Amino acid sequence: MEFRPDYRHLVAAAQNKKPARLPLYEHIISPKIMEKILGLTFADSLEGDKIDVDYFFENYCRFFKEMTYDTVSFEVCIIPSLPNWGAIMGGRPGPIQSRKDFDAFPWDDIPRRFWDTAERQFAALVKKLPAGMKAVGGVGNGVFEISEDLVGFEYLPFMQADEPALFEEIYARIGDLMYNIWNRFLKKYGQYFCVCRFGDDLGFKTGLLTSPTVFRKHIASQYGRIIKLVHDAGLPFLWHSCGNIFDVMDEVIALGIDAKHSNEDAVAPFETWISRYGGHIGFFGGIDVDILCRNSPDEIYEIVLERGRHYRTLAQGYALGSGNSIPDYIPVEGYLSMVKAVQKIRGEEKRNINGDKYE
Repeated sequence: MEFRPDYRHLVAAAQNKKPARLPLYEHIISPKIMEKILGLTFADSLEGDKIDVDYFFENYCRFFKEMTYDTVSFEVCIIPSLPNWGAIMGGRPGPIQSRKDFDAFPWDDIPRRFWDTAERQFAALVKKLPAGMKAVGGVGNGVFEISEDLVGFEYLPFMQADEPALFEEIYARIGDLMYNIWNRFLKKYGQYFCVCRFGDDLGFKTGLLTSPTVFRKHIASQYGRIIKLVHDAGLPFLWHSCGNIFDVMDEVIALGIDAKHSNEDAVAPFETWISRYGGHIGFFGGIDVDILCRNSPDEIYEIVLERGRHYRTLAQGYALGSGNSIPDYIPVEGYLSMVKAVQKIRGEEKRNINGDKYE
């Protein structure tokens, strides 16, 4: 029987409710992986003209449906719209190192730069969404990530110590910038999205990349502004953050996130996240990227079967996928084994109930 997507399954998981069928979810899937599976070349079309962009999303959305996702994951990130961007990758300072830099920075022009790229991409996406599907995503990059690009990860602590007022103002302006872009996005495209999100990697293997104090004083309130915007639009909010972020997890939940994505077994077993916080929010992911890279397809299939069944029982709201994303270096066979295991779990569950709600 042909797969019939239904975005409501993922919405239920994001709302921490038990979905009628186990949803698949990925934060990002490399279009190069999609090309290998579909046997097409289209990834570079996203940077072309309107016809090229339409062609990209025709195949991009087709991939998600053929892989039996209920939703299409897509976002346009803010950072590439920043002048002289790239400091987030490390090794150099960002464009703001002083009060003079801050005052000269073209803050008011960033939304225009963003929409020059985003408008045609979002428009093409919503035109190509298959029946029964909506998108997950929206405006990419979170508050801390944007500060890393504007100042530089290594340079933020110096600014905090030497110019605390400037440090505070940068986070306030980042919040204003995000609010401006998110507000327009939700008004124009919110109806085509069923879950909104941003990614803001606050942690690494053993702790936070910033201090809990910085998060509480400068970042949390800006999170709250965006989460409220999303909720006021009638949509759940999914937060993606890598690393060991337990020091601020309770506070992020208090800000109103509905679900969390990203996990690494080296930080904590996925069960730990669910047992600590599953009474409050849904969880997406569960399969460490390292497993998808290192294990054989048969091993991955068995691991995903075992873990998927377990997490499906343990959590209220759960959607299965990688703990981070599917970059182009993950073996295609390993990724497909994960997808096939989810389809197997769905089949097992369907045989145990009456009706057709699992189709």
